[in-house]
Amino acid sequence: MQHGTIFSNSTPEPDTIRMSNAPEVLTRIPEIPFMKKIGFLSFGHWSNGYGSQVRTAQDSLKQAVELAVAAEEIGIDGAFFRVHHFANQQMSPFPLLAAIAARTSRIEMGTGVIDMRYETPLYMAEEAAATDLLADGRLQLGISRGSPETVDRGYRFFGHIPEDGQDADMARAHTTEFLRAISGERFAPQNPQQSRNPGLLGITPQSPTLRERIWWGAGSRDTAIWAAQQGMQLMSSTLLLEEKGIPFDQLQLDQIQGFLETWKEMGWAHAPQVSVSRSIMPIVDDLTRAYFGTDRNEDTVGIIDGAISRFGRTYAAEPEVLVEQLRNDAAIAASDMLLVTVPNQLGVEFNARQLAVIDQIGKELGWRD
Repeated sequence: MQHGTIFSNSTPEPDTIRMSNAPEVLTRIPEIPFMKKIGFLSFGHWSNGYGSQVRTAQDSLKQAVELAVAAEEIGIDGAFFRVHHFANQQMSPFPLLAAIAARTSRIEMGTGVIDMRYETPLYMAEEAAATDLLADGRLQLGISRGSPETVDRGYRFFGHIPEDGQDADMARAHTTEFLRAISGERFAPQNPQQSRNPGLLGITPQSPTLRERIWWGAGSRDTAIWAAQQGMQLMSSTLLLEEKGIPFDQLQLDQIQGFLETWKEMGWAHAPQVSVSRSIMPIVDDLTRAYFGTDRNEDTVGIIDGAISRFGRTYAAEPEVLVEQLRNDAAIAASDMLLVTVPNQLGVEFNARQLAVIDQIGKELGWRD
């Protein structure tokens, strides 16, 4: 497999990656709400379609920054962006995240998710650490194996060519190399013409706690368990690549429990974190009713990448109805962060109003101060 990996296969010393006195995993009881973060997740679409407020790539980027600024003013905790290549969406996240860091002081910023099949791990490690330093440690970086694409195996054109059927393995190999780089592993012999020190060098800069803020976008219970084994946080979306005939939130709760159980077994020193994504559309006036009043408020089942998959419902209702509906979502109750997908093409002002309503709903549910 052609990964270009230069790290050794040796495992770091145990005391550098986990501790026997790691904190106990928080027992999450779905019936009992607890404080949680709320972030928005934007796919960054732009188009010339009728009604679009985001018509160019420049519109998409600048409005993404403005929405993050507005969200911080509202009290929202995170600004997250989906990464897609060969599409009219966000595709190179670090300049955008650095721009948000420069305009804000509190809100976290991140991705949901970066497709690791496309990434050059060492360069990405430099970009991520530099961005995190600019953000004063507010980067929350979501990565994964990726999703169906616009281009057939587009990562080939970025120079990453796996063996047949091994693209998921390539994504994991890139991830391993990236994690070792941001953890400060030294692997590159110094040039004797430049230094008398025979030691090894690693990637710079380093951001000391970035390794604890890497999230894996898991599409199943098994991949959630793998994320916990690597010490990565769990990012679970509105799609799971499995189907057991139970509601989406219960299926996702089973995924979360598998992650937390494995995390506890591994004994990681840093605390586990779980985020879940939801489509939540408060209906507060005639405009929002026209946009979302006919959305289907039920799970759907379909086939993705050849797997029978379950898609989570859209929550579209008046705020008081949403309070009761969200109170009964077991996976939201078990998570640390709720990422709300936003229809970014409706513009900053519209989405900021919607986020303000969602923040108030969070307060009604006891998630917020």
